[in-house]
Amino acid sequence: MKFSIHRMPFGATVHGGGVDFALWAPSMHGVLLVHTPAGGKAASHAMAQDADGWHRLTLADARAGDSYAYRLADGTTMPDPASRFNPQDVHGPSQVVDPARYEWADTAWRGRPWHEAVVYELHVGTFTEEGTFQATRERLGELAELGITAIELMPLADFPGARNWGYDGVLQFAPDASYGSPDDLKALVDSAHALGLMVLLDVVYNHFGPEGNYLHACCPEFFDAAEHTPWGAAINFDGPGSRTVRDFFVHNALYWVEEFHFDGLRMDAIHAIRDSSPRHIVQEIREALNAGPARERQVHLVLENDANQASLLARDANGLPVAGTAQWNDDLHHAVHVLATGERDGYYADYADDAAGRFARALAEGFIYQGQPSAFRGGEPRGEPSTRLPPTAFVSYLQTHDQVGNRAFGERIHALGDPVLVRAALACVLLSPHVPMFFMGDEFAASSPFLYFCDFGPELASAVAEGRRAEFGRFAAFADEAARARIPDPNAAQTFQASKLRWRERGARPHFARLCEVQQLLDARHRLLVPHLAGVRGAGSHGGEDGLIRVQWALSGKRLHLLANLGAEPAVDTAAPAGTVLYSRGAVADAAGLQLERGAVHATLEDMAGG
Repeated sequence: MKFSIHRMPFGATVHGGGVDFALWAPSMHGVLLVHTPAGGKAASHAMAQDADGWHRLTLADARAGDSYAYRLADGTTMPDPASRFNPQDVHGPSQVVDPARYEWADTAWRGRPWHEAVVYELHVGTFTEEGTFQATRERLGELAELGITAIELMPLADFPGARNWGYDGVLQFAPDASYGSPDDLKALVDSAHALGLMVLLDVVYNHFGPEGNYLHACCPEFFDAAEHTPWGAAINFDGPGSRTVRDFFVHNALYWVEEFHFDGLRMDAIHAIRDSSPRHIVQEIREALNAGPARERQVHLVLENDANQASLLARDANGLPVAGTAQWNDDLHHAVHVLATGERDGYYADYADDAAGRFARALAEGFIYQGQPSAFRGGEPRGEPSTRLPPTAFVSYLQTHDQVGNRAFGERIHALGDPVLVRAALACVLLSPHVPMFFMGDEFAASSPFLYFCDFGPELASAVAEGRRAEFGRFAAFADEAARARIPDPNAAQTFQASKLRWRERGARPHFARLCEVQQLLDARHRLLVPHLAGVRGAGSHGGEDGLIRVQWALSGKRLHLLANLGAEPAVDTAAPAGTVLYSRGAVADAAGLQLERGAVHATLEDMAGG
């Protein structure tokens, strides 16, 4: 099939007899559709309301490219909450889109198995100078050549203004117009598939942004005022009327995968979703994907979950995920950050004792916190046992947009940490059976920061800037007003501009050296490690002391051994692990054993009995 359409009860649906419009707003009466033909004048049309709270209208003369909006009885004019495109931003009218107009070239694409994934997280607006889908598309070949097999786009749902991380989206079905059109996004995915790259999309189902969310005005049933999150009233996933709310998000997940051919989703902060239903919304989305697009191709569901709920990553008798395919492994990141930088503020305090040993546990078992009390959380237990999960259930990394961008000055770990330990930790992650992830620019040690930026209206912009500076005021480094004043203003255009990657660095020292090292590691991973990752089940084992760590995993027919010296001094006369060398740096063998420089990493593959 050269075109792809996701059928849904919401929004504007193009067909041979015009366009059907549908809005769910049970508390509203007398809703009007304001329709503006391309190049014509606006006209208002009364919509019919049924007993279930749906307002519907079919316009025989409406076409793709027309603009439309909904007008409530109090005069509020708003875009469609299920808009497929809002070229005039979140306060402007929606545009009718005919998804059948795009002809796909990837009709033979069936995705890639998860164990082959090497993920590259990118923000479309700062990945290139142009900040568009088209410009991103032009850089994909370099990523594929490096050894990346999946790109993960930070959220695209239409947000207020011209720049945003994406987590303030308010129109869940509309790719933000600052990046290009829906067809431009489809062309990006199409090109990625031609290069063998999977494309994942970050989606935010735990809250809406603070500006431009008209659902509060037209549909209070969408929220549960009794349940609060860091962003206000919780989305109503389990109260009266929640069936339609849940459908909205299930359809959104299917929409991105079916209509845009995404290979999977990354669900942001599911720990902030309030859902006491017998079947959690994550589970329902997984089942909908399995019953739909996953019948014909590989579709993956990646979670961010601070609660470390291993149960949401469980596998069935066939080794297939019952909900999440994998989870972002912040535990591993936090241990590495403490190890490399020495920072122990905030949640890093939970990883301050024996950071190298905790890193080893994360490599072997996934989660570090598997039910133990967290001092940072006041002694509350955190997490569930993860040793039954396969290593590929964990997406591991040295940094993400969160861990960089939530610093006052957006510094990356290679600008903060001990370079010897940063390099060693990167090799450990890339040579582990976890799914590794880069944040854009990691591969060449980019010098550009990744700052927090947004583009809100004046009143909200001022509150955000003041709030961010006040938040950092709790740290000793920002105790005085002059220090806080140096924190970049999130709403300033130059803050956004400073966060753009400097692609020319890629060919300059020492950036090129890092790039070559990453390519060498990924080549070893793809040739020697990936062929033995399919079907792996269960955790590895770990040990070590004084910063010398040993980790091993049972793979398919092989045993993987990883030895790394993350201590303060060289390690001498160390017993060499069995097997053929997969990778070695800083390790020299002699009659007494291995002599390991500080930061040495040595990995081997051993044949297992019967393998």
